[in-house]
Amino acid sequence: MMNIIQYPDWSQSITLLARPAAAGAATRQAAVAQLLADIKTNGDAAIRRLTARFDGIDMEDFAVAPADFSEATAAVSSDLKAAIQQAYRNIYLFHAAQWGEKDVTIETMPGVFCRRKSVSIDRVGLYIPGGTAPLFSTVLMLGIPAQIAGCREVVLCSPPQTNGKIHPAVLFAAQLCGIRKVFQIGGVQAIGAMAYGTETVPQVWKIFGPGNSWVTAAKQLVGLEGTAIDMPAGPSEVAVLADAQANPRFIAADLLSQAEHGSDSQVLLVSDSLELIQQTIAETLRQLSDLPRRELAAAALANSRALLVRDLTEGMAWINAYAPEHLILHTKEPRIQADQVLDAGSVFLGGYTPESAGDYASGTNHTLPTGGYARAAAGVSLDSFLKKITFQEISPAGLERLGPTIVTMAQAEGLEAHARAVTVRFSDSSK
Repeated sequence: MMNIIQYPDWSQSITLLARPAAAGAATRQAAVAQLLADIKTNGDAAIRRLTARFDGIDMEDFAVAPADFSEATAAVSSDLKAAIQQAYRNIYLFHAAQWGEKDVTIETMPGVFCRRKSVSIDRVGLYIPGGTAPLFSTVLMLGIPAQIAGCREVVLCSPPQTNGKIHPAVLFAAQLCGIRKVFQIGGVQAIGAMAYGTETVPQVWKIFGPGNSWVTAAKQLVGLEGTAIDMPAGPSEVAVLADAQANPRFIAADLLSQAEHGSDSQVLLVSDSLELIQQTIAETLRQLSDLPRRELAAAALANSRALLVRDLTEGMAWINAYAPEHLILHTKEPRIQADQVLDAGSVFLGGYTPESAGDYASGTNHTLPTGGYARAAAGVSLDSFLKKITFQEISPAGLERLGPTIVTMAQAEGLEAHARAVTVRFSDSSK
């Protein structure tokens, strides 16, 4: 169960805010490199061989056929369809509002025009884990911004279930997002197939999606070879800042909602009330007792901590130092603390804003930086599926004004050819 640290000293910060260490990282990365090399060389044959090895399924054709989408739609209950459709609408609305200025032109000085244009990434790949839970919600989180951005080709890979097919809710969500190129491939082989392309799977320019440590290692390795990735997403985590008036039952439920992701997940409770911390831990134990995934959650809680601080300002300093993937402000006036947030993936304000709202249907994206990456990185958004191309156009009079600046700077750096690229335009007798 969670350890309570009372009035921690900043000299302890590295230890107290450390994430659970991933064992065997070097060995795993070497093994993943071998698998990727096999996929790069042998294409579909390697995918079939690895699917049989890791998923226990001999699959001749791993592309999802049109009939499979219809079958999946029929297999999804009306209640779940309605829920997915409501989540789709909310997520679409929030991400569509992110377009902002598509094309901005500025005249930086007379005759010198600079422009920036947003262009969709042409080919993107989405990885949707199957594992212990079919993450059809992640289809919405990745498929909707890809759809809004106008990516020409969207490829989705997800591991087959024991029946050799992808979970029907995943296919139903993919249809809503306009995705038709879906492949029953999981793990490292899915990342390799999308990064390199095979006889069946199209190559993509950027890969999105969460996964286990093997998938993360594969994404990092293909990233070194020219395939962009969203982020090296690691185990899930949540931090809760709570005051004495917070509801222990609500906090316990929020902590467990992250802890149940897996044994390597982590939760952090920060409060200025020892009584609140103690009540929350007791309530967490009570709720844990009948949780279906209690063994995973209990293992995660063993790696978790509760910090007793002197006041909420000190608490926010610890929160920012931790830079959590999810942050819940369970305080009387959460908007005050919200203004103090510097480092977090996604923030949830007040007692009636559970983290699971962002995971599923509030409208924000749940693909977020973990492991402290929130100090410098943002979660997936519409911008993740766009690239910004800059343009410049200079008139002869504009270059005459700007030219001396360019020449002076180029010569000072010892790059004479750069300078001549300007001066030659004013000594050209062919004009």
